[in-house]
Amino acid sequence: MLEGEMDEHLGYAKHDYQNKNTTNSRNGKSRKTMKFDLDVPRDRDGSFEPEIVKKHQTDVSHLESSIIGMYAKGMTTRDIATQVNQMYGMDISPTLVSNITDKIIPMIKDWQSRPLEAVYPIIFMDAIHFKVRKDNAVVSKAAYAAIGVNLEGKKDVLGIWIGSDESAKYWLLVLNELKNRGVKDILIASIDGLNGFKEAIKAVYPNTEIQRCIIHEIRNSSKYLSYKDLKAFNADLKLVYTAATEELALAELDKLEEKWGDKYLIAIKSWRNNWDELATFFKYPPEIRKIIYTTNAMESYNRQLRKVTKAKSIFPNDEALLKSLYLATVDITQKWTQSIRGWAQILAQLSIFFKGRLDDQLF
Repeated sequence: MLEGEMDEHLGYAKHDYQNKNTTNSRNGKSRKTMKFDLDVPRDRDGSFEPEIVKKHQTDVSHLESSIIGMYAKGMTTRDIATQVNQMYGMDISPTLVSNITDKIIPMIKDWQSRPLEAVYPIIFMDAIHFKVRKDNAVVSKAAYAAIGVNLEGKKDVLGIWIGSDESAKYWLLVLNELKNRGVKDILIASIDGLNGFKEAIKAVYPNTEIQRCIIHEIRNSSKYLSYKDLKAFNADLKLVYTAATEELALAELDKLEEKWGDKYLIAIKSWRNNWDELATFFKYPPEIRKIIYTTNAMESYNRQLRKVTKAKSIFPNDEALLKSLYLATVDITQKWTQSIRGWAQILAQLSIFFKGRLDDQLF
């Protein structure tokens, strides 16, 4: 790279005297001692100033930034070590790469403990699972995540917590941490169908409306269906959750049971048993319904995490997993600059539905 910079500086390549249009020329090399020895090309005039490693510079911290950047894109420590060798001719170990990425741990701690806003109109919560080594065995760990929509209609990841397999008890710990970081109220929580999740939320935020994700429920009920009936059943089921009102939705659910009840009563009972949480969105206008009826915002975030972490089938420890998820989250959320479309109207309606609960924040 330094030789390439010298070519550009002089205007001709090494030994290409035919295209030389300057009295200046190469003049050997000078020695620069850094964390490694580097031969820096020189010119006779002494006017060559490399950009990669400037004169008198003995620190290549930008290399650390490059390593952290590659780690953020999902490369393994071994792949990064190979890439650095190819790019810079430096032999570094995967352990050194891991040590360099450890420098972001204080940043993660600051991010995970930062103060949050007092009220979030909408919050999405879900967990994604990864394989992690523990005591010479490979176990499944859940990465709990919460995405909040603030009063400006902008999304943000409020935190990531690594725990055992997803449980309502651990969600209770997450919710209490959110409260300790300043979240006093959540208007609507969009969640998956984990048993006890609703009770965990109500224990910390008793006035929060719970919307159980429709897509998760469709997936759950589809497990009880024969493949040959899957398309027809789900077409009839769609008439339930796309109905204009809850009354019409219940009428369609009755029709669904009349038609399919003999074969798939278990699938239909799941909708009956969880109806109170599934039907929350019917009380709201379309603008709010399409935001809360599913955890799509969380699903999209999880897909992007999977894309970044897919090269790492097993993480060596919880810390390595958290580093990857944090760096990926920083990249993902940098693109979350726009408010939800039509947010001003949505917020106006929420302030009516939840009368008094936004007054201290809006006025």
